[in-house]
Amino acid sequence: MVELLPLMSVDPQSVEDLLDAAFGPDRFGRTAYRIRQGLTPVNELSFALQGDDGLIGVIQCWPVAHFGADNVATPLVMVGPVAVRPDIQRGGHGRALMDKMVESARQFADGALMMIGDPEYYGRFWGFDADATGAWDLPGPFEQRRLLGLAVNGHNLPRTAGMIGPRRAPSA
Repeated sequence: MVELLPLMSVDPQSVEDLLDAAFGPDRFGRTAYRIRQGLTPVNELSFALQGDDGLIGVIQCWPVAHFGADNVATPLVMVGPVAVRPDIQRGGHGRALMDKMVESARQFADGALMMIGDPEYYGRFWGFDADATGAWDLPGPFEQRRLLGLAVNGHNLPRTAGMIGPRRAPSA
């Protein structure tokens, strides 16, 4: 039996072990990890799939922002990683995690969604595209066509040049 749970209810070390198995221990060097370094996942949008034999998959979302040339920050939610245990990939588990996250984001997200991913896959099933992200930049290498966005919960994507980074605490 497979159960969908809030990510915060799962042992953090089992999540790290799954991410290592899915992406390798060198995953921390990737651009996406640089963006979300030091952040805490958004609880309302991060989930785990637990099976009889342990953790099957996870999806994490992160509070980031688009910082425009005028340094105005537009809140966004960075989606990913979406990870499934390698021995059971291609069984619909990642899609179930994405379905739940997008459904929850349409109600609870405090910013539009963005991710680095396959535009054909994420566009086909959930409507992610690169229409608004062409002038965005990231703090590391990435393929522009894989920088995707999705407006949700009344939050639109900025269509101006800007850097994606962790949300900053408001200045006092």
